[in-house]
Amino acid sequence: MGTARPTDRLFFAVLPDPRTAARIADLAKRLCEGHGLNGRRLETEHLHATLLHVGDDFFAPPPELISELVRRASSVEMPSFRISFDRVMSFRNGAFVLCGGEGVAGLEMLHERLKTTMTVEGMTRSASAFTPHMTLLRDPRHVPSYEIEPITWTTREFVLVHSLLGKTTHRHPARFALS
Repeated sequence: MGTARPTDRLFFAVLPDPRTAARIADLAKRLCEGHGLNGRRLETEHLHATLLHVGDDFFAPPPELISELVRRASSVEMPSFRISFDRVMSFRNGAFVLCGGEGVAGLEMLHERLKTTMTVEGMTRSASAFTPHMTLLRDPRHVPSYEIEPITWTTREFVLVHSLLGKTTHRHPARFALS
């Protein structure tokens, strides 16, 4: 008898625009073939850079929680910014990811602003470290970090994502414009 697993996850994220997402999906396909990675790649429309994990649960988030998250996130002020991922690598947990150096400074800043807004009254647990990245797939093979031609876009918003775990479904209950 297995342990019950959460069915629903809430997190804030930045999404690439559709054209950039298609470029990332194509790159992921080529990299997987080149490295012999067999894990299932994220669907193009699910590619994202997580900003802040809110939590996992065994049921859909109640409307009151969504309303409170939206209220708090709406107070975050930040201009739109460019994101540039210029490396790929595997994390210890098997995630094969895009990551970057100076090109992810905007993600770090937005993460800090969101974290401050959400942790004031315990809406989220504070993670030990934040490493801006975009997961392409999970695979047990480890790929060391190396540089790639940068994938760059300007983000003009962030979103609240409600993920139905294991069902490849992402809903976006709210979007937040960057000025």
